[in-house]
Amino acid sequence: MNASLETVPDSERRGLIGTLPPRLRPYASLMRVDRPIGTWLLYWPCAWGVALAGVRGRWDLFLWLALGAFVMRSAGCVYNDLVDRDLDRSVERTRKRPLASGRVSVRSAWVLTISLCFIGLIVLLQLERTAQLVALASLVLVAAYPFMKRITWWPQAWLGLVFSWGALVGWPAVTGALDGPAALLWLGSVAWVVGYDTLYAIQDMEDDALVGVKSSARRLGDKAALGVAAFYALALAGWSAALWAVKPDWLALLALVPAALHLAGQALRTDPKDGEGALVLFRSNRWCGLLVFAAMLVVGLSRFD
Repeated sequence: MNASLETVPDSERRGLIGTLPPRLRPYASLMRVDRPIGTWLLYWPCAWGVALAGVRGRWDLFLWLALGAFVMRSAGCVYNDLVDRDLDRSVERTRKRPLASGRVSVRSAWVLTISLCFIGLIVLLQLERTAQLVALASLVLVAAYPFMKRITWWPQAWLGLVFSWGALVGWPAVTGALDGPAALLWLGSVAWVVGYDTLYAIQDMEDDALVGVKSSARRLGDKAALGVAAFYALALAGWSAALWAVKPDWLALLALVPAALHLAGQALRTDPKDGEGALVLFRSNRWCGLLVFAAMLVVGLSRFD
């Protein structure tokens, strides 16, 4: 019994997962139910796209896309663990994950993945046809992501393509067409993801070096803070261009000032030798996403004043 308990993460004994029946806890852990930050970071670009497009009465999209972000992020986590289960056994932070520790079978994990994707399909059917096609196109990027850390120093860039895809879905979900502002919003989001995922990768630098996993944090090394600042600057440039494309008014760009200050604070506090601090900064991006959302909503709605 004690040997079994040693393979159970603390998060499965407390909090939300701890309230579930023991039989369900490993599956909730696979879905990262105890770590909603990933859902927030996947959701925000979706919400930005809808907001910048002016909503046009489709307020329900914010709820549908939130559900979609939750189930697809959960499905992505399970799929990632399926691919990485052998690698996860070699990393201290991940060796207790349900698949790596053997508490969930590969077959059960695939059943869970397919079930979550079915819920995602229900969400997909609520969107306009163009948005549906764009959303489906992301599956190729999602399928390839877990392998990127094995072949490139910049898997964070690939994650940026995936986690920013919602910007390309949210806009046509409102307008019915994929236009320039959505592409600019997406590019800004890609840079944002590379920045915050570099922060996340800082905590694993030592383990990653031991098992040969590549990351932007390892590639940047002592210059990680400068790299994060540069990617955040690119993100702000992309978002500013998207706002300008919708409303060419310098006042519109002022809406991004709170987000810019937030990101500047993150960059200034980044320390490549402080994994715990980097994790705190990474998680703070849920609030950055909210600040950017406010900017997109204000400017998007002002188009119809």
